[in-house]
Amino acid sequence: MPKRAKKNEEAVEGETGNGAEPAKKEKKGKEPEAPILYEDPPDKTSSKDGRASNMKITSWNVDGLRAWVKKKGLDWVRKEDPDVLCLQETKCAEKALPSEITDMPEYPHKYWAGSEEKEGYSGVAMLCKTEPLRVTYGIGKEEHGKEGRVITAEFPSFFLVTAYVPNASRGLVRLDYRKTWDVDFRAYLSVLDQRKPLVLCGDLNVAHQEIDLKNPKGNRKNAGFTPEEREGFTKLLEAGFTDSFRELYPEQANAYTFWTYMMNARAKNVGWRLDYFLLSSALLPGLCDSKIRNTAMGSDHCPITLYLAV
Repeated sequence: MPKRAKKNEEAVEGETGNGAEPAKKEKKGKEPEAPILYEDPPDKTSSKDGRASNMKITSWNVDGLRAWVKKKGLDWVRKEDPDVLCLQETKCAEKALPSEITDMPEYPHKYWAGSEEKEGYSGVAMLCKTEPLRVTYGIGKEEHGKEGRVITAEFPSFFLVTAYVPNASRGLVRLDYRKTWDVDFRAYLSVLDQRKPLVLCGDLNVAHQEIDLKNPKGNRKNAGFTPEEREGFTKLLEAGFTDSFRELYPEQANAYTFWTYMMNARAKNVGWRLDYFLLSSALLPGLCDSKIRNTAMGSDHCPITLYLAV
């Protein structure tokens, strides 16, 4: 069923405000063009300098944890078998988490962050096979700390940050807040990076370049592809972080991670690449692969997976 319009940002990603420009009606007598689909190539499990991957991280915006569990999302996770699983848009208070995920023996170390003010809004999680040295929540600024958007785990050789970046929302009503967030989040990451290199993963709610969405011309004034949001992402890269997927696949088009539920967008592959793994420059030599698992169902986003030698 299509998403119903709601008053918060979670609906925006499932609407044309941050999805696909509505498809134009085909002229009578003309066959619709066959969709151009993306095929995830075979996994690469060694880095350019010859090291074998020893860290596998998966990130997935699940668009509601409880519904995703019912859609058998955990079955896919068990097959993928990452060392760390990061989830965004969980929309679930910790007290309401389904036992199917809280009792998972594969991930004995589980961390949750939810919205303090709105039930069923935002939220992120991190599930780890190995216990991190330290886990923190938020980015150190009170004005950004109430929506449950960031978890940071420190491991021996790197930080892992998972984030659900605020959506500028329909009508761009939160664009000013998003611009403030981008500045403060970049500063937070830069401070971490001075201590230890980092991996940032999650739904960053921006398609950086025209290659990162199906209909760039029709979405320049829509949340997720405004000049301001794209510039914020560019500045993040200029601060010393690298988009792992584009590092490995610079010219790969039609590779998306989000599709609106409307207009049969996923089957037509009318989508956006909103989910990323960004790496500090010090981790780049260990980059093995950055995957878009676009056949995995259960959300309006698909999961992404990083192979890294650390």
